[in-house]
Amino acid sequence: MAKFIVGTSKGLKGNVTISGSKNAILPILAATLLTEEDCTVKSVPVLSDVIALCSMLKDMGVDIVFDKEQESIAVRAKNISKTEADYEKAGKLRGSFLIMGPLLARYKEANIPLPGGCPIGSRPVDLHLKGFSALGAKTQQAHGSIHITARQLKGDKIYLDFPSVGATENIMMAATLAKGVTTIVNAAAEPEIIDLATFLKKMGADISGEGTDTITITGVKKLHGAKHTVMPDRIEAGTFMIAAAITKGDIIIEQVIERDLKPILAKLSEANVKTEKIEEKTLRVYTAGKLQPISLKTMPFPGFPTDMQAPFMSLLSIIKGTSVITETVFENRFLHAGELQRMGAKINIESRSAIIEGVEKLTGTQVKATDLRAGAGLILSALAAEGKTEISDIYHIERGYYNIEKKLKNLGADICRVE
Repeated sequence: MAKFIVGTSKGLKGNVTISGSKNAILPILAATLLTEEDCTVKSVPVLSDVIALCSMLKDMGVDIVFDKEQESIAVRAKNISKTEADYEKAGKLRGSFLIMGPLLARYKEANIPLPGGCPIGSRPVDLHLKGFSALGAKTQQAHGSIHITARQLKGDKIYLDFPSVGATENIMMAATLAKGVTTIVNAAAEPEIIDLATFLKKMGADISGEGTDTITITGVKKLHGAKHTVMPDRIEAGTFMIAAAITKGDIIIEQVIERDLKPILAKLSEANVKTEKIEEKTLRVYTAGKLQPISLKTMPFPGFPTDMQAPFMSLLSIIKGTSVITETVFENRFLHAGELQRMGAKINIESRSAIIEGVEKLTGTQVKATDLRAGAGLILSALAAEGKTEISDIYHIERGYYNIEKKLKNLGADICRVE
């Protein structure tokens, strides 16, 4: 198993380019199932989750060429051989369930194992199924898989009890080929929803309201091929912003969309981390003066993203004073607190809140990534810690960060990947 070995790395400096969004590419890849024509997607991050989804689609008969050097994928789903996903592969990948909406829309059936992913809490698929049911689909669940069929999908008004990103994406894709008008109320408004809608519109879909809590989709008879460039990864951008702050560095971050980062930038400002717009899609992040403790609460967009909770906890653990993080999205997303405590952090978990008393220094030791974003947080803590830190279970990290060790090395970090 591979590990990261990280040493003390003060004052990271230089330029880093943000990769395409992991949370945007997976639904976009799924959406290519909606047409028999060629689709080309650029700025694709070479991540284990992306490779896994490509492999799963290939098993179903989809023609895929992944040019990793050019970070582009060519897809043609003209004649798929089956509407059933491989149990082993789908069970390891949360994004696997996103192919259900497109398969249902185009082939009127799908058989998908219950999805996997990080152990960060309950992520039921009931809202996905509620939406499909409203469109006229019938669902059967047995032996860890869901079989869903529909003679004809028909548009309807669908209220989501929670603004689930995955459910919004899945229902939106299914509705593109449904008869009539579908309205998703209390829809997720994340930037990745907008990116998916942009791709679907390029394919000929009739969608409005993306980025708001009400999305309207008018079904069309057929979608065609399209070309698309994936949006930059706002969580990766936020992670490198924390890297600048936690090492008291000065980093220029390229390929960012400032409006997508508003909640992150607001909390960095409260902590006295400076950000400066250099030009379009380029931000400078640095520290000047004493960092301040803060309180934050994770919320659906436009609130503070749950995916940035762990990196912020790493930063707050070395800021003198008391900080409080409240996690409202996933109930098990404080597992990394125990790993930070091994490094000397003072963190007290009380239900959905973490009370953090900043310490003067962290100390390098052996820790393990409990999930994707927790792993990124541990790398950040290791950069600021005294001595060497050995991080295991980094397969979690490589699900969502492309070449993170190389990018950090280029900024002056002491980090290496070893088998």
